[in-house]
Amino acid sequence: MNKAQFVEKIAKSTNMTKTQTELFLDTAIELIQKSVSKGEEVKLVGFGTFDRSERKSRNGRNPKTGSQITIPAAKVPRFRPGKEFKGLVNKIARLPKA
Repeated sequence: MNKAQFVEKIAKSTNMTKTQTELFLDTAIELIQKSVSKGEEVKLVGFGTFDRSERKSRNGRNPKTGSQITIPAAKVPRFRPGKEFKGLVNKIARLPKA
């Protein structure tokens, strides 16, 4: 499902316009991005937690030349699904295929 399809489904289930729904979704995503970039956690109970993780520097190889390079440390966004979300995904994954 892409963003347009997602917005359409939310708009139908909430009786909001697509424009209002897209504005709401864009604002929510922007707030999550700003909070995580500041190092704050965003917890959505039943869905999951967005936070920032630190990746250590490591050695790697340049795929073109094969020479060894050092990949620098970096801060990366992370999402950890909540218990309910994991359970729902596992329940669907275990359904017999038709």
